[in-house]
Amino acid sequence: MNKRLAVGLAVMMLGATALYGCTGSSKKEAPAAPATQTTAPAAMSAAEMDKMHEAVMKAFPAKTEGKGGQPLQPEIVNGVKVFHLTVQKIQWETSPGHKVEAMAYNGQIPGPMIRVTEGEKFQVVVKNEMPESTSVHWHGLLIPNKEDGVTFVTQDPIKTGETYTYNLVATNPGTQMYHSHHNSTEQVTNGLYGPLIVDPKDPATKSKYHEDVDYSMMLSDGTLGFTINGKEFPATEPIVLKQGQKLRIRYANAGQQIHTMHLHGLTQLVVEKDGYPLPEPYKADTILIGPGERYDVIVEANNPGTWALHCHVLGHAESDHGMHGMVTAVVIQ
Repeated sequence: MNKRLAVGLAVMMLGATALYGCTGSSKKEAPAAPATQTTAPAAMSAAEMDKMHEAVMKAFPAKTEGKGGQPLQPEIVNGVKVFHLTVQKIQWETSPGHKVEAMAYNGQIPGPMIRVTEGEKFQVVVKNEMPESTSVHWHGLLIPNKEDGVTFVTQDPIKTGETYTYNLVATNPGTQMYHSHHNSTEQVTNGLYGPLIVDPKDPATKSKYHEDVDYSMMLSDGTLGFTINGKEFPATEPIVLKQGQKLRIRYANAGQQIHTMHLHGLTQLVVEKDGYPLPEPYKADTILIGPGERYDVIVEANNPGTWALHCHVLGHAESDHGMHGMVTAVVIQ
């Protein structure tokens, strides 16, 4: 026998002895091989793949229960706007027939849009109907420290059945957001986030860019999947424009991953970052948006057609089954 081969066999035998015990009647037997071998599923044919891609595209925009980010109408109490948020566990349909257990403000994901004007004082009354505590952080808004919403730093948790009132001032205009800051990894990815828009008191002092259509687009990932405004393709909402109109997209990333929003056939002019006007706006077709970031872009509807708008982290948008997750379209008529 070849000397090198003999040495190799000896090493293998020592390894087997160490793993299964000493030789003889008391040794442990090696696990038996399975009686039947499972086989990998047959590969999808090109025709089958094409059919699945076509079916999901034809389903867009698919109907589902619930729509998030709806404008929240305030009460006016002694001249002050008072908004009410109720926190609950719900069943939320992210795509046709796919419902998940989620957490929501006022039964919608994202939570309702809170919109105020620069300089306004306003209140948000939060009622917690979940079986665990929560809080609300006003992400990007420059407010008094005691209203910041971080549990055991600026406030106690809002416990089950309790109500807490935030007294806020719309100090800085721009695209902001709100979200839970208690067990946030779970609560935010399960739906506890929403848009907060502060309009400038004097639009002329804020930005020279105007829009005909103002669209808030909240991105998220996690338990609910890769979602745009709480929905996965084909249940996402297309943005429909008339030729010549100008569109403002307010991107806000409430998730834990980076998303690169890519618009086909049109230019995105990036004009604001985290609510602050850029001294030198720039053009792009792909915008990298990190967790917590907000970007305002202006899109001129100058190229008719249906144009894909999707995250360019490809696993967030497409597979062998077709488009999914963070995909929608800008339609110019």
